[in-house]
Amino acid sequence: MPRFAANLSMMFNEHAFLDRFDAAAKAGFTAVEFLFPYEHPPEAIAERLERNGLKQVLFNLPPGDWNAGEKGFAARPDKFDELRQSIHTALPYALATNVRRLHMMAGLADRRDPKAVAAFRKSIEWAANFLGEHGVDVVIEPINPRDVPGYFLNDFMFARDIIADMKIPNLGLQFDIYHCQIMHGDVTMRLREMLPWIGHIQIASVPSRNEPSGEELNYPFLFDELDRIGYDNYVGCEYRPAGDTVAGLGWFKPYAGVQA
Repeated sequence: MPRFAANLSMMFNEHAFLDRFDAAAKAGFTAVEFLFPYEHPPEAIAERLERNGLKQVLFNLPPGDWNAGEKGFAARPDKFDELRQSIHTALPYALATNVRRLHMMAGLADRRDPKAVAAFRKSIEWAANFLGEHGVDVVIEPINPRDVPGYFLNDFMFARDIIADMKIPNLGLQFDIYHCQIMHGDVTMRLREMLPWIGHIQIASVPSRNEPSGEELNYPFLFDELDRIGYDNYVGCEYRPAGDTVAGLGWFKPYAGVQA
């Protein structure tokens, strides 16, 4: 049975950020993820995790100026120093929360540009080597061009090929089913084929990015498929609730309370 992590950047927005940990635990989640923790001290986040018996399974490295449109640095040849600084910024949070996976965003760049590809590979190697010394994996995520036009990593096969070619033990694919359906479709077959490289999975309905029920995808089938293929890591609920978060958790009731 899949183990789900509430995404606290998108879910439980009825509460202030730190109070979302309490709300997620009350709703039956045993694990959480979020985009960025950096507005709060690492000790404050660790305290909420411990208080609620929650496991932190993922968060993102700092992306730069998010409000100005920056989406990471990894494929930007001119931003390698910022990339390294972002990892140093994230490390105290990783150590405090005992997280084992960090998402490194590629940024806005042209995937056809050899310099961008070389910068991306350089960033991956440096980040994975540095974080590996602390027992942390790096994951990279393809993001669809409808939501983020101009994003460098906008193809699942390209991401898979980089991971397979670089052969870095603590490098994996962040497989967001929402993005895969929009870019490629054929989600089940892609899950089966890419399982050896998948380090984390995320979900949302398509096209609304709301609760994983209805619309284009048959999520009960896909959840069963994760069991059939032997996926044993967490599934992040990176969706925007259509209304009140708790009121929309009917899909989650069969899985509530599943332990880490």
